[in-house]
Amino acid sequence: MIKKYYLQDLNCAHCASVIESQVKEIKYLKNVSLDFMQKTLCFDITGENDSDDVFDLIKSIVGKIEPDVKVSEEISESDENFDKMKFIRIAIGVLIFAAALFLKTSSLLLYLTAYILIGYDVLYRAIKNIMNGQVFDENFLMCLATVGAFIIGEYSEGIAVMIFYQIGEAFQDMAVEKSRKSIKDLMNIRPDYANLIIDNSENTEKINPEKIKIDDLILIKPGEKVPLDSKVIKGNSSVDTMALTGESVPIDIAEGDKILSGSINLNGVIIAKVTKEFSESTVAKILSLVENASSKKSKTENFITEFARIYTPTVVGLAAVIAFIVPLVLSQPISMWVSKALVFLVISCPCALVLSIPLSYFAGIGALSKKGILVKGSNYIEALNNSEIFVFDKTGTLTKGIFKVTEINPDNNLSKDELLEYAAYAENFSSHPIAVSIKKQYKKEIDLKRISNYQDIAGKGISANIGSSHVLAGNEKLLNDYGINIPKINIIGSIVYLAIDNKYSGYIVISDEIKEDSKKTIDGLHSQGIKEIIMLTGDNSENAQKIGNYLGIDKIYSNLLPQDKVSTLEKIISESGKKVAFVGDGINDAPVLTRADVGIAMGGVGSDAAIEASDVVIMNDEPYRIVTAKNLTKFIHQIVYQNIVFSLGCKILFLILGVFGIVGMKGAVFADVGVSLIAILNALRILRKS
Repeated sequence: MIKKYYLQDLNCAHCASVIESQVKEIKYLKNVSLDFMQKTLCFDITGENDSDDVFDLIKSIVGKIEPDVKVSEEISESDENFDKMKFIRIAIGVLIFAAALFLKTSSLLLYLTAYILIGYDVLYRAIKNIMNGQVFDENFLMCLATVGAFIIGEYSEGIAVMIFYQIGEAFQDMAVEKSRKSIKDLMNIRPDYANLIIDNSENTEKINPEKIKIDDLILIKPGEKVPLDSKVIKGNSSVDTMALTGESVPIDIAEGDKILSGSINLNGVIIAKVTKEFSESTVAKILSLVENASSKKSKTENFITEFARIYTPTVVGLAAVIAFIVPLVLSQPISMWVSKALVFLVISCPCALVLSIPLSYFAGIGALSKKGILVKGSNYIEALNNSEIFVFDKTGTLTKGIFKVTEINPDNNLSKDELLEYAAYAENFSSHPIAVSIKKQYKKEIDLKRISNYQDIAGKGISANIGSSHVLAGNEKLLNDYGINIPKINIIGSIVYLAIDNKYSGYIVISDEIKEDSKKTIDGLHSQGIKEIIMLTGDNSENAQKIGNYLGIDKIYSNLLPQDKVSTLEKIISESGKKVAFVGDGINDAPVLTRADVGIAMGGVGSDAAIEASDVVIMNDEPYRIVTAKNLTKFIHQIVYQNIVFSLGCKILFLILGVFGIVGMKGAVFADVGVSLIAILNALRILRKS
């Protein structure tokens, strides 16, 4: 049984990692993941364990680590992190501190009053956490450092550090909340209501979309979100699907057309019949996918969480050595080294890393969503970035999957219309896709009385009398059997040659059209450094080779049955030893999508199969979005590594400077809060890519 709890007022990234690690120790919970950015704790309950007992246990764990955090099963409104009372209290404390400095007094009572007013919440959390056995957090480090400053007589420095810390924390909280809001705004597609038509009348009632049933009629006005997947039964309009597909051009709809929940009706009034309940609609599936994406963490995130868990106690141990062992060895005053140890402690807080890395991935998921690219977890962002081989399905992925007549080339003094007419009559009784496309192109009614002596020659084509003429329509083998010479034609598509009364009369090309941006996609991946791009197809080798050569595909496997695609992909993975991404249309490629290191489904709007089987869903039919995804995942990883190098580099530098007395307490606060803020702002650059 999968459960999700919401952790209101959770604003400490390090504390979040501690909560996650302790919840993971509960034996009957599996797949535990705490998403700091969305303040959600997800897990599976195994066996027959009572969910109420689990709730109480988790509430107890959270209460010990973060007493102010509220655990609930329902999502809560956004928290007010820096409330008015806190602001007033700190302001009064700052005024008292300023008065003490102005009066140049050394009154301990005055400074202590200012200190308690300014740092009350930090002191309270630190004491409560110590009583609960949770010692090594930022509150403890800050209290230890500032109380230590008071002990050695540096009153003003202790208060100044607490002021800087509180200001920095406020800015940090605002930056995190802004990023949370920005990312949620990117996917603001949840409909607030539906206009249910009552008793087939003109009357409507605004109700929750979750209460609407299949076949109910709904009214959608201009400017409103489409609340559920539906079919238009009256009216016409244009709809904006940008939030779903990333496509900025509106789509025209009329009676009989399907419309997807989450899109926006732009102009006309529409009456539509609901085709899916809200829980099964496109908008619900997308929202669920995005909300749960951050629970699947990358290796980098998991490493940082483990690193922070070991790092903080280690640093506290080093601080103790600096404070008490070093002065004994060097025979120097202990007070000087205690001061340096306090600076060392403030610098050591791992918040910059623990906060900025998940934020980078969270922002990346939001930015990709805005482009119509849904990623099921930050682990797949990492896997997509590391993919070195891209394998494409052909039909429906690189091509449109729709056979149509693309060329009519008559000979023997025939016009294009005459050649098409002979072909349509010859192919009339065939249900082959090629025959269907020729008949569809002809568009006129067939006079069956004109057709006689009809013969379907397996693997070759058709022989028939059309009126007084004998017509052959088929491949090269058919005309060769009748001793008719045909020109050698090198063209992409299936060719139907025609001969009338044993004279070559021209050919018709039927093609599964290549998508407009397929070649641009292959070129773009090559320019990204992808050295091997492979195509798998059930098409014949000649046609597959033509398409592959045109697109610039490196290796082509043709004549494949569905099961052959899986075995071929497994062979590619085992022989290469590299990360392999497979791109398919998500309808009949589910086994291959599942087997690849990263399964990418094309045209996922409204396709349950695509969303279920794949790791990445391209919400429209544009292959070039894969290049966009590859570019964005590369940029996300650049930001992640920049933040790791910057945060650790600054920490190490300031720790060394602190030990040598070059950096004091104010510099230490910058190394903690300032570095965190810079790392957060750097992570937010990802949102500018959306």
